[in-house]
Amino acid sequence: MNGPEIQHLIENDLRRAVARHGTSPHPEPVQVSPWVAMSLMQKSIRRGREDLAMRAAAALLRDAPERLWRRLGCIAPEDIGLADRDVVRLATAALAGKRLRAELGGEWKVASCVVAELARAPKCRAADDLLMVCEVHPAYARQRSELRGLRPRELVEIVCGSGSAYERALALWCALGGGSRSLGYARPRGEAQSVFDHLCEAGWPHSIVEIARLGYRRTGELLSPFVALLSRELTEPVREKADQFPPEVMIGDIPGWVYDLHSRQGRAVFARFLQTDAASAIWLRRHIKAGDRVPFLGHMVFRVEGGLVDRRLRWPLGDRLRREGDVECSGPECRDASDILDLVRQDIPSLNEVRAEIIRGAHLVDGV
Repeated sequence: MNGPEIQHLIENDLRRAVARHGTSPHPEPVQVSPWVAMSLMQKSIRRGREDLAMRAAAALLRDAPERLWRRLGCIAPEDIGLADRDVVRLATAALAGKRLRAELGGEWKVASCVVAELARAPKCRAADDLLMVCEVHPAYARQRSELRGLRPRELVEIVCGSGSAYERALALWCALGGGSRSLGYARPRGEAQSVFDHLCEAGWPHSIVEIARLGYRRTGELLSPFVALLSRELTEPVREKADQFPPEVMIGDIPGWVYDLHSRQGRAVFARFLQTDAASAIWLRRHIKAGDRVPFLGHMVFRVEGGLVDRRLRWPLGDRLRREGDVECSGPECRDASDILDLVRQDIPSLNEVRAEIIRGAHLVDGV
């Protein structure tokens, strides 16, 4: 089965899903910036908070529709991944363009269907954890350097070989030019696309490869190819278990966990928190360089709060990757993040107080 046939099949899958879903009432969009709306939509999907995800999607569709579709295309492999590959296929199909979405009933009808499917699905973040390990884990620095000198076909031979999942993932990462955290290294897009042809020639199932190809082509991210790679590792029994969420505070009608490193308000919150006497803030002032503290804190908060999900797929490799992402990928100043993760987890109530102070204060200044 070739690429166009597979694309036609997944578009038909989306057509059926939209018909089953029907037309969702258009909710009141949240009154926030597109950056905050994207954070709200993705974190709400992770937590199964469909109502909040819909309001955020409505805001993005109104204010930044291209960001809505690209973000949905990234959420599917990043947060759903192996836990429900049919849902990943639906989200990938929805990125085909405005013409297809118009045929299926319009932008909101398709968006609300995809958001609902993502929010209701079980979650697996193993592809994102594996991507982080490939990009920044200090144990693989030498291999990253060596693999970059190989040709795409040589790298694909490693991807399809009998090495560990880590070795094959590093080769795939290099073959496709690295990811967003890989500064100064990229392959031409045409050369990267040839990698998918090589994978088909090597005997990978065409349906898996073509979904990965479409996801990569439409988002520019390596998450879909990593889901494809991990699909060949999921051979052991799995179970689902909810993550334990830290305390939540509502700031108006928006949860505090929305404000993260990728928004102006979130960075202001982290900067203010670092001035407090919270145990984690004291630790950061002692151990992390001043210019690195805000991004470091943002990473820690993501690991203990922002990246949590309502129904996590639990399996040995996935659990191992999650621990490595949590503990071992925090940079040269912190090779083992266990202690600071515990401190940040305990200090979430204090962080929520700062969030409420900063965000409510900003609303008063803006006259909101």
